Amino acid sequence: MKKILITCLLLGVSVPLFSTPIDLLSPDKRIKVSIDLNKKIVYSVTFNGYPLLSNSYLQLNINKGRLGENPKLIKKIFSAVNTTSKPVVPLKNSTVVNHYNLLRMDFKNEFSVEFRAYNNGIAYRFITAKKDSIEVNSEDVHLNFDAAVEASYQETESFSNYEIRYTRGDLKAMRTDRMSPLPVLFDNRKYKVLLSEADLYDYPCLFIKPTGDKAVNATFAKLPLAYAPNGDRNLKVVKEADYIAKTAGTRTFPWRFMVITADDAKLVENQMVYNLSTPNQLQDTRWIKPGQVTWEWWHNAHVYGVDFKSGYNQDTYKYYIDFASKFGIPYIIMDEGWAKTTMNPFEPNPTINLQELIAYGKQKNVKIILWFTWLAVENNFNVFETLKKWGIAGVKIDFMDRSDQWMVNYYTRVAKEAAKHNILVDFHGAFKPAGLEVAYPNVLSYEGVVGMEQNIFSSFATPDNNLYLPFLRNAVGAMDYTPGAMLSAHPKDHRNKIWPNVMSIGTRAHILAMYVVFESGLQMLADNPFNYLREAETTKFITQIPVTWDETRVLEGQAGEYIVTAKRKDDKWFVGAMTNSKSRTLSIKTDFLKKAVKYQITFIKDGINADIQAMDFKRMVMPISAGEVIDIKMVEDGGWVARIEPVK
Repeated sequence: MKKILITCLLLGVSVPLFSTPIDLLSPDKRIKVSIDLNKKIVYSVTFNGYPLLSNSYLQLNINKGRLGENPKLIKKIFSAVNTTSKPVVPLKNSTVVNHYNLLRMDFKNEFSVEFRAYNNGIAYRFITAKKDSIEVNSEDVHLNFDAAVEASYQETESFSNYEIRYTRGDLKAMRTDRMSPLPVLFDNRKYKVLLSEADLYDYPCLFIKPTGDKAVNATFAKLPLAYAPNGDRNLKVVKEADYIAKTAGTRTFPWRFMVITADDAKLVENQMVYNLSTPNQLQDTRWIKPGQVTWEWWHNAHVYGVDFKSGYNQDTYKYYIDFASKFGIPYIIMDEGWAKTTMNPFEPNPTINLQELIAYGKQKNVKIILWFTWLAVENNFNVFETLKKWGIAGVKIDFMDRSDQWMVNYYTRVAKEAAKHNILVDFHGAFKPAGLEVAYPNVLSYEGVVGMEQNIFSSFATPDNNLYLPFLRNAVGAMDYTPGAMLSAHPKDHRNKIWPNVMSIGTRAHILAMYVVFESGLQMLADNPFNYLREAETTKFITQIPVTWDETRVLEGQAGEYIVTAKRKDDKWFVGAMTNSKSRTLSIKTDFLKKAVKYQITFIKDGINADIQAMDFKRMVMPISAGEVIDIKMVEDGGWVARIEPVK
């Protein structure tokens, strides 16, 4: 027995008593992860001593074994990290702290598992060191809560759709034949747990399925092997592998992370995806310029009050450029309709002289972003080189609508190739952000949301759904909601299928507050320029709101209910408040302002008749000092938005 022990020590092998868990504490010691190594890698989590997860486990099932089954620990390493960095595109804060304690466990069979414990959550990932490529048959991500939980999730039958309204209810009510994409929010009536993933490369997106009233398991799309034509913008998968990924044997796998908090506001403020993802890979990022952008597709390019025939033509696009220039908007999007066909990314519609428009925009300090289907880009991958020669600033790529390994790799290839030619990227028909935008910050936004465009065809983008977005979808990265409607209504008054005179749902102040509350490196103004010109008071307010920030504070909020967010850019503060279908009155302290500075506040609130006519609003200007209380009154489906600036 002594000889065996000595040999183990010489080899650097620890021989733990497996009945004794390995504990990892967060820096503030409020979160504890306890890991048991017996038949599986099993872990439990407590927060402030309160049990959250128990008997949860992780396992990576590959063609060369089940990594995590009967694990044999070789060594464990503890370390602490406390660093800061500056995001290229700071959607929340210009400086981000990355403070955590790390546990790395190396096991026999050439794999490791890393756990991180942050003050606001935990994360783990697999690391493999196989010589040859491997096939991943499945991955066990089993979360078992200590008690029954309520969940906020998106119920779907397929791996292709992220444009789904949120459902909230007891986990046991979620159908076992359905699944949900990430992120998902769990609530045990004491603490909240937001589940998502980060550093996603060469691997499919994680979805979850319920198993009982307090547990979920992972499920993944299989790797496609063969396709058939499926119209002008997609392919149909006709054959799949019996595994989810074929990948390098030596690699790190995506992080599975959980934000843990008793305060819903902290869900919004978290920067877990940024902290867990591969850092910026681009040497020169000076050309990456986030900003606002006009969008013609929402109203079908049918401008009016002009002396030319509107549509997808030269005069109309010059009108968009003139409008953008007037209000200092740096970009216009030319969406579906600019090209002669959806399959050829090189040939504009005969009604358009693209080179003339690019030159005209340059004179007006307005750049152009072009829309493409993903299939057109895939079949013409040299398009980025051409776009750079033309002087195009970016691309909006649409209709991916898949979450398998091949499609995840497509996003990565696009981001890299676009960056090589100084092209910005906005992914539509997309899954949620999971770290690619950190490594390649030319990726400025993703759709993956029930955005305002849904109200063309339905009444899905309601304030009730909007109030989940800051706490779930936007909590993991940029979100292209396409806000900006000037024609708005309450749900009972909303009418869809009235293109091009499209309506949105929520009050005018609700819509304006989105520009502060929602995060996107490309923030759209979706409505008709004529409507914005007619409503110049609010348009001027919108176009003075930045898209990147130095500091973000969520002053109050509850997922699915309401939110009040304060954001700083240089010495100016912007505050946005939104509510769901319930009216609310909130009192907010302005402790975030500097005490020795005199400020002026300009705010837009729900008008006295906004409960009946959603477009009713009132704009007010007055002095304000640090510490003063702001009373925010919002009608149902309402909002409130303010700009606070020092008095010069």
